[in-house]
Amino acid sequence: MDDKESPRVGTAVRKRRRALELTLAVVASRSGLSVPFLSQIENERARPSMRSLQLVAEALETTATALLAAADSARTVDVVRAGEHLEQMPEGVRPLVRGHHQLHAVEFTGEQEAGREYQHRNDEILYVADGSVEVEAEGRAYRLERGDALHLTGGVRHRWRATGPDTRLLVVAVADHIEATEPD
Repeated sequence: MDDKESPRVGTAVRKRRRALELTLAVVASRSGLSVPFLSQIENERARPSMRSLQLVAEALETTATALLAAADSARTVDVVRAGEHLEQMPEGVRPLVRGHHQLHAVEFTGEQEAGREYQHRNDEILYVADGSVEVEAEGRAYRLERGDALHLTGGVRHRWRATGPDTRLLVVAVADHIEATEPD
């Protein structure tokens, strides 16, 4: 099987590595593959050849077949219903994605006061579904109304607050555990 036909096994590899509490460096050392290549596999930016997959599987104390089977079960379509709460969160805060994925999405409702300053390494979009929000980013203030969106690149310091009781703000970002990079 060539690179273009090989399956996407990144999620399965990452889950197995984390279950064994191994770093990418340890898996690289055990497999003879580079840390950057393993990171690309885990983030679905590279597909391993069957030989590389076998090396990764051995480093993870499993088989290529087991990783392939786990990869098939890792692909999901998941609906999160409006009234559903996925985990314990403060009042008015609801995750929109189950589990630990590359995409992070949260809905904030009501007069949320995110008084602390945030700085994420990856990009983020704030979308006002209802109401209005004030955002301070890099020393400038922005007022967002229903339907407005604000894109923040990784590293931008920011804070926000909802300015009305009927506000719904959706925050969508590349998860912090993913290292977003520029293509070569």
